[in-house]
Amino acid sequence: MDLHTVTSFRRPADRDGLRLVPGEALLGGGTWLFSEPQPATTGLVDLTTLGWPAVELLEDGTLRVGATCTVAELVSSPLLGPLAPLVRSAADAFLMSFKIQHAATVGGNIALALPAGAMISLTAALGGTAVVWTPDGGERREPVAELVRGVRATSLAPGEVLRAVDVPLVERQAPTAFRRAALTPHGRSSAVVIGVGDRITVTAATTRPVVLAADRIEEGLAAVDCWYDDPHGASDWRADVTAVLARQVARELAGAPAGEVHR
Repeated sequence: MDLHTVTSFRRPADRDGLRLVPGEALLGGGTWLFSEPQPATTGLVDLTTLGWPAVELLEDGTLRVGATCTVAELVSSPLLGPLAPLVRSAADAFLMSFKIQHAATVGGNIALALPAGAMISLTAALGGTAVVWTPDGGERREPVAELVRGVRATSLAPGEVLRAVDVPLVERQAPTAFRRAALTPHGRSSAVVIGVGDRITVTAATTRPVVLAADRIEEGLAAVDCWYDDPHGASDWRADVTAVLARQVARELAGAPAGEVHR
């Protein structure tokens, strides 16, 4: 979609260029930005010109995923190791087209904060920490599971920029399990449940990521207070489906047969 209100376009070469003026918006892949009218946006600032590596290994073994890394770049990264199948499952859960996966960015998917955000599901489940650049030139860090606060709501303050998501080495070495449910075989996710190590993370069925202890799954499910309700599933149905999937994931993490697989 053409954005008829946009009259300026900047390609910053360094961090100083990320200081936005009123009306400017950050541009990553643009798959959502160009999908609907943006009447309040008069200028775009292209993050991709900063040259952030898509995926890199830090000295301590942390896997850093740049905010401008596309979903396709992440899925195909040789640095994923045993995480590759989980990353592919999460990416496919959002049902993005081939074209969208090659344009949509990890940072944009997280910052948009949609319940079915595939990269929210993945990075929250992996204990990912968001690296956020602050307007004063500093940096703050916050778990992705806490940065996403609700539907289209995050902790990002005006002027803050999501720079990357760091996944610690211990999470990359932990056993994983993945389940997904939708109202139709090719519909948007109504529930996504991902197990990593001793934790189970619920997304899509809830307005924000919910992290549960795998060995206290019933207690954790009973305490969930943010079930989501939209055309892709009623909240009570989502709660019931999530409970089934979460129990399967808990059994799989424990090494027992997980039963029927819902994807």
